[in-house]
Amino acid sequence: MIAAIDIPLCLAPICGSLLPPGSKSITNRALVCAALARGTSLLSGVLDSQDTRVMVDGLMALGVQLTPDWPRSEIQITGTLGKIPSGQAVLDCAASGTTIRFLSAVSALGHGTFRLDGTPRMRKRPIGDLLESLRSLGIDARSESPGDCPPVVIHSQGLAGGTTTVCGSTSSQFASALALVAPCTTRGLQIGFEGRLVSLPYLEMTRRVMESFGGMCEVTGDNCWWIGPSGYAACDYTIEPDASAASYFFAAAAITGGSVCVRGLSHRSMQGDIGFCSVLEQMGCSVQWRDESVTVSGRAARGVDVDMNAISDTVPTLAVVALFAEGQTTIRNVAHIREKETDRISDLACELGKLGARVTEQSAGLTIDPPATPTALHGATLATYDDHRMAMSLALAGLRVPGVRILNPACVAKTFPDYWQRLATLAGLNSSEWPTA
Repeated sequence: MIAAIDIPLCLAPICGSLLPPGSKSITNRALVCAALARGTSLLSGVLDSQDTRVMVDGLMALGVQLTPDWPRSEIQITGTLGKIPSGQAVLDCAASGTTIRFLSAVSALGHGTFRLDGTPRMRKRPIGDLLESLRSLGIDARSESPGDCPPVVIHSQGLAGGTTTVCGSTSSQFASALALVAPCTTRGLQIGFEGRLVSLPYLEMTRRVMESFGGMCEVTGDNCWWIGPSGYAACDYTIEPDASAASYFFAAAAITGGSVCVRGLSHRSMQGDIGFCSVLEQMGCSVQWRDESVTVSGRAARGVDVDMNAISDTVPTLAVVALFAEGQTTIRNVAHIREKETDRISDLACELGKLGARVTEQSAGLTIDPPATPTALHGATLATYDDHRMAMSLALAGLRVPGVRILNPACVAKTFPDYWQRLATLAGLNSSEWPTA
C-alpha cells in the first residue's frame, strides 16, 4: 500500500467528459429494498467499493442470497419477503456508517441476536438516536461503546411496527434506516422527526428508491411519515451515477478554468449533491443542464456565503475550490459533519491552513480566507484521516499548487476505488506522471 502520492501540476485548464461510477447512497438503499422484496431483482450500475461490498457481505451474513457481478456492475438478489433468514449473525460494517445504520434496522426484522461492529472510528460515531427509536418499537437494541456508539447488539423477535420518533440532527440515515424496513412490518410505521433534519435530500432519495420497489411512503406533515405494511416487490433497477463523486470533477473545472461534462446526471437527479453545481454557479462558473448531462465551465472567481446542510458531503470539495476564489467563503449549518469518517470541520481547517489559507472554524461551519493571489499558496503534506472525501478533495489543490502530497491515498477505495486514474485521465496526465494508489 502506497503511503503517499505527490499530485502533479495541471498546466492547462481541465476539459473533458466522464461517466462517474454508480451512486453509493442509491446502491445501498436499493440493496436493502431488493433484499427484503418478493422475487428476484437485478440491480445495474451498482458501485463497486468498500462501502457497497460491506453492505453486500452484511446482507449475506443475514441469509440473503446475492450474486454480485462486480465487473459488470450488476447484482442479482433473491428477496426474503421481509424476513431475516439467519437467527444470529456478526456483521463487520468496517467504516460504512450507512451499513451499520441500515442493517441495525434490518436486523430488527429478524428473530435472534445480531451484533454489528466496525473500525475504531466507527466506534466513535454515535448511533444512540436510532437505537432509542428501535427500543420504542419493542426491540432490545443497545450499544457497547461510550456515547451510544457501536458495537451494536440487536435482540429481536420481529418488528411489528407502530409509532416512533427519531432525532435527525446528527444523521438523516437514522430516519432512512427506519423507513427502509417499515414496509416489512406487520402494522406499518409512523415516523415522527424531532429537531431539524440534516441532509434532507437523502430522505427524499430513500422515499423514491422505496417507491421503485413498491413501498409506499406518505408524507403526513412537515415532521411525519406514514409507511404502510405493503412489502416490497422485486424489480430491475438502474442506479444513477454518483453526484458526490462528480463534484470532484466539477471542482477540477472550477479550479483550473476548464470545462467538464458529467454524463448521466441532470436536474432530475434524486441526489441532492447535484446542487453543488449551483454553488459553483454562484462563484462565477457557467453551468449547462441537459436531460442526460451537466457541464461546468469557467473559473470559480469569487467567494460565497452558503448553507450546505443539504449537500454536506461536498463541503471539503467546495472548501478547496474556495482557495482559488477571490474573497472570503463561509460554509454554514454543517455541524453534523463532525461525526463523519473524521471531524470534517476541524480537520479540514487544519489541512487548508497548511496550504497557506486562513481558516476560521465555527461550531457548525468554517470561513476560508485565501491568500490575495493563488500563487501565494504553497505545497504541503496533507493528512486525510482515513477519510475518502478528504483525500479526493484535498488532492484537487495540487492541480494548481506545486508540492502537494496526499497521505494514505488508498482510503478513496471506500467509495471510489479508481479515483486517481479517473482524475489523471481527465487532467490529460500520462500514467507515468500520476502515481497509482
